Amino acid sequence: MTAGTSVLDLGCGPGTDAVPLAGRGAQVTGVDLSSAMLDRARTASAEAGVTVRLVHADMRQFVEPACYDLVISGYTSFGYFADPGWGQLVLCHAWWCLVSGGRLLMDLFSKEFFARWAGIPKTVEVDGGQLFMRDTVLDDWTRLRSDWTLVRGDTARHGFFEQFVYSAVEIRGMLAAAGFTGIVCFGGFAGDPFDNHAKRLVVEATRPPESEGIPS
Repeated sequence: MTAGTSVLDLGCGPGTDAVPLAGRGAQVTGVDLSSAMLDRARTASAEAGVTVRLVHADMRQFVEPACYDLVISGYTSFGYFADPGWGQLVLCHAWWCLVSGGRLLMDLFSKEFFARWAGIPKTVEVDGGQLFMRDTVLDDWTRLRSDWTLVRGDTARHGFFEQFVYSAVEIRGMLAAAGFTGIVCFGGFAGDPFDNHAKRLVVEATRPPESEGIPS
């Protein structure tokens, strides 16, 4: 990535990717629906001495046509939708946001990865307590529900979230339907093959230079 590259970080969270990219000279726009996450990203960018444009918006609605060389979606921030069509809409909007020849980079927990341990209870030691996690597969492996219980002393807090999970084949099909080409799947950021040893699904795709519209 060269200095001056324009980057859109969809679901930027606390700036985990946005701030380092800005530190390398990229012109970064971070989009997130959570004001709390944007506040953390704002603090992180200030502490790092970099400038990140932060936008409070829903990734399903955010579109700035032909403004970005690179669109990224990291840390499984894609898939927290109530309607399966919204995921396709986000990918179409990402296509429009890219300049001709621009690239999309997605980082996901794949359906193949989830299948190894979904439903197996997990316990994680956290500061001052323990986090208990249990996953449930929903709708014929379309979605996943994660129930979390945080226990600190005599206090327990419960929460859950649901998300769509995608196989490599499914996400490739969605990207192709949005107009992307050159779609390649990796098992990690080092370019590892996407096989039975993969720990992530990292997908790279391109808005082809000759494109003028999204295929119907």
